Amino acid sequence: MADRKMTQLAAPEAAIASYLDELLHTATSTALQEEQVQPEPEPPKPVKTEAKPVTRTRPRPVVQAPVVEQKAPEPVQTEAPATAPGNDGDAPPARPDWSEEPFECLIFTVAGLQLAVPLVLLGAIHRIEEEIRPIPGSPRWYMGIRPDRDQNLRVVDTAEWIMAGRVPAGARDNYRFVIRLDDSEWGLACDDVAQSFTLRPDEVRWRTARSKRPWLAGTVVDHMCALIDVRTMAHLLVRAEREHHLDLS
Repeated sequence: MADRKMTQLAAPEAAIASYLDELLHTATSTALQEEQVQPEPEPPKPVKTEAKPVTRTRPRPVVQAPVVEQKAPEPVQTEAPATAPGNDGDAPPARPDWSEEPFECLIFTVAGLQLAVPLVLLGAIHRIEEEIRPIPGSPRWYMGIRPDRDQNLRVVDTAEWIMAGRVPAGARDNYRFVIRLDDSEWGLACDDVAQSFTLRPDEVRWRTARSKRPWLAGTVVDHMCALIDVRTMAHLLVRAEREHHLDLS
């Protein structure tokens, strides 16, 4: 029975292995890669020149020019370059404020990848009972609106948002739940919701540099899952809506 179960799991595990390995590699080596010093260019080779005969000339009297005090030029103000979608110009702090003490986490799965969110920033869990139809002209990562009594929820195709072109075929068909991010208007679609557990800060491999994938706070190696920075994720979604002039209402 165990062998049969392992055979059934082999295909999805092979599909996500490379992506999860990249997450673990990013958590440990991104800072080193970004701080790596570029090699210095080789000095130019000396150019041989032929010596010219020196002719002696009578020195001219030196006339000292009057010293004119010059003012330093004023700095020119330029606009800051726009940042690409999904990457913050100012990277978030290396450690979220909720990471200083032990915290409760919830694991959920998306296209075979395990993700975790801190319970203190989990707004709610909603079951997808009706099909969420996409809005024409919206990006692939935006699924649509899930109506609710208190507040409509903007549902994100989580696989499309975080996997950057590596989404397995038919991943959206497996979504069964939506996890609301804190008190925002955004929710992450997921396949399944697993157990909650308590994490100590030293059990997380925190990222020291977050210029790439700023939503990824770190990885929990024992559970083989990626830990989400909820506030940064919500901020990136709001910014993507604003920068792309999306009408998602």
